[in-house]
Amino acid sequence: MRHFPLFLDLQGRDVAVVGGGEVALRKVQALLSAGAVVTVVAPELHPALAAQLVQRTQQPVAIAGLALSSGAMGILHHVRDVLPADPAVILAADWFMQAWLVVAATDNEAVNAAVAAAGAQARKFVNVVDDSAKCSAIVPAVIDRSPLLVAVSTSGTAPMLARRVRRDIELLLDGGLGRLAQFFARWRECVTSAVPTPARRRELYDRWMDGEVARLVQAGREDAAGEALLASLDSAASIAADPAVQGHVTLVGAGPGDAGLLTLAGLQALQRADVILVDRLVSAEVRALARRDALQVEVGKEGGGHSVTQDEIHRLLLHYAREGLNVVRLKGGDPFVFGRGGEELLCLRAAGIPYAVVPGVTAALACAAQAGLPLTHRDVARSVRFATAHCRGSSDETDWASLAAEEGTLVLYMGLSQSSRVQRELLARGRSTALPAAIIENGGRPEQRVVLTTLGHLAAAVRDLQVGSPALLVLGPAVELTKQLHWHGTAPVLYPAPAMATTLDDAAA
Repeated sequence: MRHFPLFLDLQGRDVAVVGGGEVALRKVQALLSAGAVVTVVAPELHPALAAQLVQRTQQPVAIAGLALSSGAMGILHHVRDVLPADPAVILAADWFMQAWLVVAATDNEAVNAAVAAAGAQARKFVNVVDDSAKCSAIVPAVIDRSPLLVAVSTSGTAPMLARRVRRDIELLLDGGLGRLAQFFARWRECVTSAVPTPARRRELYDRWMDGEVARLVQAGREDAAGEALLASLDSAASIAADPAVQGHVTLVGAGPGDAGLLTLAGLQALQRADVILVDRLVSAEVRALARRDALQVEVGKEGGGHSVTQDEIHRLLLHYAREGLNVVRLKGGDPFVFGRGGEELLCLRAAGIPYAVVPGVTAALACAAQAGLPLTHRDVARSVRFATAHCRGSSDETDWASLAAEEGTLVLYMGLSQSSRVQRELLARGRSTALPAAIIENGGRPEQRVVLTTLGHLAAAVRDLQVGSPALLVLGPAVELTKQLHWHGTAPVLYPAPAMATTLDDAAA
């Protein structure tokens, strides 16, 4: 991310706003509401800003240098400077040197640029309105449920989009959330003292915010809400004192990589997790949805590279759960479709660790959908079969005769490195070289690539086009529909390309 999100405490602190027009007016009003001591630098003021100045200067000047009380309005000053576009002049000004933050809001690009340059020299943060390239600080769109604040930013690239997202969030957030935040702030020290384990505190807060405590606060019955909180706190403290209490493990399917395909239950599990054991194929977009302070442990497996053994994954699951932590085992696709989820649950069950499973959109369904490849179609494919080219021990265990007999759609997981073997074994058991085949690389992600070929050219396509993992192999007549129905990402790659196919046919003849 280009900008680091940060909330500033400006109560009683000096902020300079260069410019006195309508844009400056909006910035000044927001800064004053945050308790800042604002100095407007402009030869003339917008009428509404001038009226604000008259009203503000009636406040005692003696408190200007002191921190104001929470919720207090700031103080406004006016300096009637006509600024040249010269950073040296700005650097010499008292108002500039005293400011914690500077906002350039004039209609003169040269002056705005000079303010930004002076800020860079003096190591001050400068916001240049409507010019993100010159900003060292940007002002987000804000949803205000004080003390709860939600800020939305596009790093200055698309402010209209930020305002639209702000509008959508405004509709989602209840107006009483600020009162709820203040209630929990008053009880925070008591809760922390009674329940020292962070994981258990988070569980309690989730229960209170989803239950009777929050409803009582929203209804204005905060005394009754406090009594309900204390009652559940006493119960939680007695449970916390029991040394036999275990942690909890949730197996979560992360889907194929697109964060939009993560289930709501999966998102909630990530937000509650203390520790996340994450597979290699889980995308960065999905991982970014987890709680910021959750420990993420890489336990991926990669052919030919560094791998964490399944036994080591079992050991880690038990270790963190026995620490009383909320553990998420985050797997690409679905935990129960070639994800070894069953093996991990058997380990947890044997150790007496409680667990839950959140299914994910498995790669076959997601990748096929994103490629426009219907796995079943009543005219050409009345069945679909999922298989893997890798089993425990050796790929020799694969029942190639059964796979070759599949008349519908055959989906092969983890078959990329075995493409030559897949081709050889299926052809040896009577499948046609012309059987349509698709290779879906990085399915559902921005870099998705779909290669359409045939069984006879499958291994060559993987080799010549340098297809990389993750990739899924799909074989069957339904693959042909992808040429018409593809909708996501770039157009499918045909292998061999039409010109190459002619050359190959001539050579075969």
